[in-house]
Amino acid sequence: MAEAHQAVAFQFTITPEGINLHLSYQALNQIYLSGLRSWKKRISRIKNRIIKGVYPASPSSWLFVVIAILATMYMQSDPSMGIIAKIREHLPLSLSLSAQGQTVLSVLVFSTLLWLSLILALRFCLKLLLSYHQWMFEQHGRISTKTKVWATLVRLLSSRKPLLYSYQTSLPHLPVPPIKDTLEKYLESVKPLLSADDFKRMTRLAADFENSVGNRLQRYLKLKALWATNYVSDWWEEYVYLRGRSPIMVNSNYYGMDFLYVTPTTNQAARAGNTITALFLYRRKVNREELKPSRIPGTVIPLCAAQCERMFNTTRIPGEETDVVQHWQDSEFVAVYHRGRYFRLWVYHAGRLLSPREIQYQIQRILDDPSPPFPGEDKLGALTAGNRVPWARVRKQYFSSGVNRQSLDCIEKAAFFVTLDDEEQGMMGDDPRNLGGYAKSILHGKCYDRWFDKSFSIVVYKNGKNGLNAEHSWADAPIVAHLWEYTLATDKFQLGYTTDGNCRGEVERFLPQPQRLRWDIPAEVQAQVSESLAVAQALADDVDCYVFPFREFGKGLMKKNKTSPDSFVQLALQLAYYRDKGAFCLTYEASMTRLFREGRTETVRSCSNESSAFVCAFEAGEDQEHCLKLFRKAAEKHQNLYRLAMTGSGIDRHLFCLYVVSKYLGTESPFLKEVLSEPWRLSTSQTPVQQLELFDLVNYPEFISLGGGFGPVADDGYGVSYIIMGEEMISFHVSCKHSCKATDSQKFGYKINQAMMDIMSLLSPDFRALTKGSPDK
Repeated sequence: MAEAHQAVAFQFTITPEGINLHLSYQALNQIYLSGLRSWKKRISRIKNRIIKGVYPASPSSWLFVVIAILATMYMQSDPSMGIIAKIREHLPLSLSLSAQGQTVLSVLVFSTLLWLSLILALRFCLKLLLSYHQWMFEQHGRISTKTKVWATLVRLLSSRKPLLYSYQTSLPHLPVPPIKDTLEKYLESVKPLLSADDFKRMTRLAADFENSVGNRLQRYLKLKALWATNYVSDWWEEYVYLRGRSPIMVNSNYYGMDFLYVTPTTNQAARAGNTITALFLYRRKVNREELKPSRIPGTVIPLCAAQCERMFNTTRIPGEETDVVQHWQDSEFVAVYHRGRYFRLWVYHAGRLLSPREIQYQIQRILDDPSPPFPGEDKLGALTAGNRVPWARVRKQYFSSGVNRQSLDCIEKAAFFVTLDDEEQGMMGDDPRNLGGYAKSILHGKCYDRWFDKSFSIVVYKNGKNGLNAEHSWADAPIVAHLWEYTLATDKFQLGYTTDGNCRGEVERFLPQPQRLRWDIPAEVQAQVSESLAVAQALADDVDCYVFPFREFGKGLMKKNKTSPDSFVQLALQLAYYRDKGAFCLTYEASMTRLFREGRTETVRSCSNESSAFVCAFEAGEDQEHCLKLFRKAAEKHQNLYRLAMTGSGIDRHLFCLYVVSKYLGTESPFLKEVLSEPWRLSTSQTPVQQLELFDLVNYPEFISLGGGFGPVADDGYGVSYIIMGEEMISFHVSCKHSCKATDSQKFGYKINQAMMDIMSLLSPDFRALTKGSPDK
């Protein structure tokens, strides 16, 4: 109870002689410093609101406008064309000002109105400029004059240093595509997957849909687009993520890995200390809006940053019908799990962030704590891993008051969740075959030692390796990847470690002990924990993961052969799947729509007529020149599909929203029902490297991240994530289910490996002679 006594600022006792008041100056000082930090944050938020509120202008530009108007008035000229005089006439009589004072006040009012009008005009111009996307479809080296002028204007309006959210109000809204275009693109996308008769049937269904309810649904959707900031994102978050009643572990959450070849320290507490510090430094940048807005690589075009708002202090709260994402403004602690026990670890003391060495010291206290778990505490996290409805009911009945409510609040309101794992993970030696176990460990662990509802959880292993597990509803992988890149780089290259593997810095005496969370878990809850654990364990045991670094070549050789790296990998995946199944399948590749305000993702249907023609010709052993021509055509088609998805002309989000409207209206559509029920047997995603400048791969080539991955989307399909790291390596994360005898992640990984080699041999005939050996198997 030491922390409880330290929290008391004053005590008093009543005696016959009177009241004795005992002040704790140390506690009062803590309260003062904490309040001071809070006020500094409030002032910073107000300042940032003003700066981003007037962007692309600056607050100081107001003074320039005022001085300019006053100067022209002094020269006996009226730039307001009589408006200043009108303002002067309507000033309140109660203002006892001289004639000169009234004139100055009128000038200030007019100047302010003029300044605000100019800001709105500049913002409108920037919004129009950012709505232009034709530049994306122009060939490299053949940029039109129109695009050059456009790029110059965008640079001019973006010349001021922006804050993280400065561009938000200038980003265009996501447009609703014409329904006719969407249906034509859809039919084109399924043509290589259907027989002639099935394609005719689907064509009739699409025509019937367009001529019957389609246009009516489209009108409602356009009405929503006029009213809402983004016509997709709120429905996507609610119906794809929050209304799902099955476990979010494996099915929704995804993971990120540590460095591949090295571990900065083997001291578990030290690695946790630096990792937690780096994450809080990133949070500070987000709160102060000091992060640079993300942009399209190689351009000045900004991307929406709205998803950053709920990165920290956020939890998914279960409900019987739908979950809710709950975000808190601030949190000065993290929740920590170790050997079945939950702790609250304060990372702020006396109004300052603890040093990495102090956090290491506190983590070591947790590791050394011999106390056993409370009854039912050790596997309590399984509730977040099982089905959502039982968890919602148990939470409402048993965690709404008392000690359970207090402890649950500590977890849900924490900045993020930390698991100190007793296992050792990572690549052991030079053999990557155990990386699949590392992936599974971060993805689901023991099914009870992660809190899957938190926006993200950090796992620190006994040997110093770490990893990240992220909940999907609040943000997509690129947002979390940006956070994780910063964390890994800051951990190693900025914070660093001493020669003996400890964090740097000093430890202040009298740091309060990490607080054990207390629980009162009745038998009914323990029974539900066991039931949820059984569901989660069955799901986790069914996951088959295979992770491998492809080191034969990277994007450098692909670009040398004038091919988009993403198109190359996607065509290799099509070839690998065809070799595995002898057929093509509906393929999902995630693309982003963050060119638009509150944009999230769109689907690129990577299996196209062109990609199928190339694969069939290649497998049939047709002429190399002919295959190369088909490859180029397929790669260009894929790039075009990706550009269309990024610029709001995709297929699937539009059809999804039409389906939601039909459900609201109670209108049945056989076409939409069939489209939305089609399985994605090959679900793919590239994890982009967004901050390569943080990693000195020239001097430290071994500090390469493995990226991350996700579980399979279809029971009989594959999930494939890949990260193109540097010029010479690509990491692949392949997942499927053991319960499907037709899928095998390791076997499919080999086929991806071989397909990559075969396609490069097609592009560069002397490639095989240049390779040093066969890929790792």
